[in-house]
Amino acid sequence: MSNSDGDQSISPIRLGLIINPFAGVGGPAGLKGSDDRELVEQALADGAELRAGARARRLLQRLFERVGDKVTLVTCPAAMGQTVAEECGFQVQVLPMASATHSRARDTQLAARLMLAQQPDLLLFVGGDGTARDICTVVGEQLPVLGVPAGVKMHSGVFAISPEAAAEILLAMMTGQLVDLRSREVRDIDEAALRRGVVQSRCFGQMRVPEFGHFVQSTKDGGREVEALVLEDIGAEVRERMVADTLYVLGAGTTTRPVMDELGLPSTLLGVDVICNEQLLAADVSAPQLEMLLARHTGEVVVVVSVTGGQGALFGRGNQQLSPQVLRRAGRDNVWVLATKTKIKQLQGRPLLMDSNDPQLDRDWCGYIAVITGYRDQILYPLGAPAAAGTADL
Repeated sequence: MSNSDGDQSISPIRLGLIINPFAGVGGPAGLKGSDDRELVEQALADGAELRAGARARRLLQRLFERVGDKVTLVTCPAAMGQTVAEECGFQVQVLPMASATHSRARDTQLAARLMLAQQPDLLLFVGGDGTARDICTVVGEQLPVLGVPAGVKMHSGVFAISPEAAAEILLAMMTGQLVDLRSREVRDIDEAALRRGVVQSRCFGQMRVPEFGHFVQSTKDGGREVEALVLEDIGAEVRERMVADTLYVLGAGTTTRPVMDELGLPSTLLGVDVICNEQLLAADVSAPQLEMLLARHTGEVVVVVSVTGGQGALFGRGNQQLSPQVLRRAGRDNVWVLATKTKIKQLQGRPLLMDSNDPQLDRDWCGYIAVITGYRDQILYPLGAPAAAGTADL
């Protein structure tokens, strides 16, 4: 296995993989889809070939050749993932589910539930709209998801344009490029109606999908971000996300200040403030004061933190008030990271730094984290501990 990315910093990634082995069988047979199992069985009897595995192989081979040693793969038994992944050279973790000779929607849904428990950085699936619908039913927007197109119907907005394109998106994530994270519709068409010449498409939900990031903002000048305006957008986005009775802990820095400005509240530039129900609860708190506040609060806790310019530090540089106890109380899923895309771009692919003074917590939180970069705009970016990120000298 070669690494053609040369001197680029490559962050490890933990991927989930679900393959619908029968996706796309109905296409060459003119069946308008592969949801009707009796018709699929007939198509196979007439010589139709399974194609989802070959589509998955195109993605996995490219990934293994480029960054195989940096990828941890969690997948399903046999034809739902394990067979192709091992053929491509990956050592895999297999989900505890029975090997289904003829997998059905319920097998995909079971795999999705097991994947949720594993919490991979990204869930890959190989299939079409029916597979996307099955996974959306379970996962929704709880995990970032990327579809590899292999079905007959692919009207949903959750698919890469090809297996190779999916590999390039993953490589971009791993090298710290700007990869947007968007909510996209999962749509499916009634196959029986389609065979009668009637198109009946429905939206069944949304999933969060990584896309290549661009400097495309509603507020821009010559293709560049206007920082003050983008910070206003970030402040508006955070305020819109806030819910009642949740305690919000805002870290130090100029990037979090627009949140307080949006709320009309005073802020502590180099300190940590606490708000609840859009009111300032405590200003410039110490770690012990913050821990006492959180101990008395019975509801959700969200930590809102910015990225240190140039260094890329998220925790441990100027915000030590956010102690390991505070971070554990909030939980990784309740950390909102704020940064302009310009600031992220300046890191040149280096991961964000997690240096909480608790090595175990740092290791546990390594992976990929969503970064709010504007109004209704966010990216996925790697987060690493000092040793893993290669930034112990920061």
